[in-house]
Amino acid sequence: MGIFSILSIIGALGFFIYGMKVMSEGIQKAAGDKLRVILKAITSNRISGIFTGFLTTSIIQSSSATTVMIVSFVNAGLLTLRQAIGVIMGANIGTTMTAWLLVLLGFSKFSLAAYSLPLLAIGVPLLFVSKNQLKSFGEFLIGFALLFMGLSALKGEVTVLHLEENEAFISFITSLGEGGYGAILLFVLIGTILTVIVQSSSAAMALTLIFVAEGLPLEFAAAIVLGENIGTTITANLAAMIGNVHSKRAARAHLLFNIFGVVWMLILFFPFVNWVSGITEGVMNFLGLTIETEEELNLRTLALFHTFFNIINTVILVWFVKFIERVVIKFTPSKTEEDEEFKLEYISSSMMLTPEMSILEARKEVAKFGDITGRMNNFLRTAINTGEKKKKQKMYDKIQKYEEITDKVEIEISNYLGKASQQEMSEDTSIQLHAMLNVVTDLERIGDVFYQISKSLEKKQSDKVWFTPDQREGINKLIDLIEKAFKVMNANLNLEYKKVSMDEAIALEKEINKTRNKLRKKHLKNVGSEEAHLEASLIYSTIFSSLERVGDHIINVSEALTGEELE
Repeated sequence: MGIFSILSIIGALGFFIYGMKVMSEGIQKAAGDKLRVILKAITSNRISGIFTGFLTTSIIQSSSATTVMIVSFVNAGLLTLRQAIGVIMGANIGTTMTAWLLVLLGFSKFSLAAYSLPLLAIGVPLLFVSKNQLKSFGEFLIGFALLFMGLSALKGEVTVLHLEENEAFISFITSLGEGGYGAILLFVLIGTILTVIVQSSSAAMALTLIFVAEGLPLEFAAAIVLGENIGTTITANLAAMIGNVHSKRAARAHLLFNIFGVVWMLILFFPFVNWVSGITEGVMNFLGLTIETEEELNLRTLALFHTFFNIINTVILVWFVKFIERVVIKFTPSKTEEDEEFKLEYISSSMMLTPEMSILEARKEVAKFGDITGRMNNFLRTAINTGEKKKKQKMYDKIQKYEEITDKVEIEISNYLGKASQQEMSEDTSIQLHAMLNVVTDLERIGDVFYQISKSLEKKQSDKVWFTPDQREGINKLIDLIEKAFKVMNANLNLEYKKVSMDEAIALEKEINKTRNKLRKKHLKNVGSEEAHLEASLIYSTIFSSLERVGDHIINVSEALTGEELE
């Protein structure tokens, strides 16, 4: 087996994986909002969650894509972790449909590989039509064709190895067969490593089926399938390492679910495999289907083994969803509020979704960003009204820290939205995306203004000057109005953007401007009086003007959400 043969197998495997990727992305785009509506309709009913996970994964042929969508909905607050666990169970059953698809259309007398070129002939022209759904359907057809062309190439490359004629290989397999459970555990490990290497349980399943067709004993193939179930969760957990607490919990739940299943299956392994083999043979005879070779029977038995294993595992564990939830929360606790502020909570940059899904995550993150900037107003209130120097300094330090956070959050959200904007999207999604880009810009500027105010107050403190009671009262009036404006803004950020009303926001903006004008008029009248210190008066003027600018940015946020612009 030379370098050329190894590279050919890797290339054929890449061909298969690419076809799976294009097909999965095409069907997701074609489904669009409908797929999102299906997942949003999930209730606390575990059975409906399992059915939804099964249906979604069966359609898009990717348990990884389903898991990513599930995590994004947990992040966006559309699903609880408990509901997500049910959907993950269903996704495990749905992923077994890949094996049936390959066995029935790739390994039977009717092979879809022979029809791949006609499928390409239909799919490629659809890429050039203007209607997005037809274009996405074209991508799906192309991916479907490439998938079976890749499978055919993979079968051809593995067949070239002539495993059934390789005496060393036969001798090795025979010696392992005498090892009982030791050999089974070895092949579970092989399945795990194989899935981690190729980063696709579907590709690992395709390779396993090819080896079965080449003469690999059924028991060893079934053990590899068990390893694939572990391998696919390791991949998800590795991806979740750089994700947020929600993605980690979903990945841990998936791992716990699959490891439990593999453990009980290993205990009953040989009787279970024999039972499934007997059922397969009985069904084939009942349907009047002839079984020409043992390998043909083993292919169908392996697909049925995979399906039965995941169905039974789900039936057992569906009653322990609350327990699984408690376990993963205990071992993956939330960090403190202070820690959470330094990174995005709802967006995971390692998992780029379809534009519609990305918008769901980004909206929740933008709403959290609004809450973060709102806290700065309270820090300012405390700094203005406390007489303790240490407490003042603590508030100044907090404002500086939050200003750095707003800078970072704006960059990360903007980058995420920038990546999402590179994909095709509906007009409504595009409008929401541009609104959020404008919103994060204004929120970051609010952080800058509060920071500038805090530096003015620090200078006032170092110069040992003071505000008069009237000046402090004026600032507090504006702070109170800004607080109300923040509440309206944050309420709007948590609404569907189309449902945002400007009435209350406009009324508060006018009140802020009116109060600022009164303070400025009174300030100009008092400048130079003995009671008002000149330097303190200049700082006072800077602060009430800056607070009015905060009000401007706050109203800009609501304007961006509605698409309205005040005259």
